[in-house]
Amino acid sequence: MTGPGQAPLRKERLDRFLFFSRAVKSRTLAQKIIESGAIRVNSEKTERTDYKVGAGDVLTMSLNNRIVVWRILDCGTRRGPATEAQTLYEDMSPPPVPRAELTPYDAAIAARPAGAGRPSKKERRETDRLRGLDED
Repeated sequence: MTGPGQAPLRKERLDRFLFFSRAVKSRTLAQKIIESGAIRVNSEKTERTDYKVGAGDVLTMSLNNRIVVWRILDCGTRRGPATEAQTLYEDMSPPPVPRAELTPYDAAIAARPAGAGRPSKKERRETDRLRGLDED
């Protein structure tokens, strides 16, 4: 609500805000993320790229395997430098989980069982050494 002498609150498209705030590298990428349902505005899931957001709205996003929570302070008018982009929002994200607190399941996601798939460079060198093909 605006009173006498106050400028109306400016609203901006969600995809443009994500681009201006440097959350994503392009508006096309922002649109894909929004359409995938990875963004909530004020705790409500949205898949509309033209959803209007403004000062006071809270965005909850899943970006780069991390939960990011931002309170919008200003919509911005352009994609400026990172220092300018950081003035558009207040970061209220929870701190990332320290690596020491990861469960064995979290750490095992990237691991593969021995002998599965193509050999690693180290395994290939060991095989070459056993065959007598090493260059030493």
